[in-house]
Amino acid sequence: MPDQNPSVRDLTPQEVARGLQEGRIILVDVREPNETTLERIPGSVLVPLSSFDPAAIPEPEGRDVVFSCRSGRRSVTASLAAQEQGFAYGSHLAGGILAWKAAGLPTET
Repeated sequence: MPDQNPSVRDLTPQEVARGLQEGRIILVDVREPNETTLERIPGSVLVPLSSFDPAAIPEPEGRDVVFSCRSGRRSVTASLAAQEQGFAYGSHLAGGILAWKAAGLPTET
């Protein structure tokens, strides 16, 4: 039964980086392929918002699913869409890859 009051929890770049490092997070980048080709967060999984299907996200196996995008807007949209379909995916990278880079964290091309 989907949550009647979906909400999205903001995670800092540092929290997401630590979760990735410790294997507690699956980071799902919902930007489009033309964006992720230029730059992406290492270890992220691409599930573009334009064709978003939460079932396409790899099985979390106990990990938290966290969404990311460029600035934090599309990741909230994706989290809410997943929750509407009954997935308990309620976290996103606040500020997106822009905040990630501003925190001095690595990206790959």
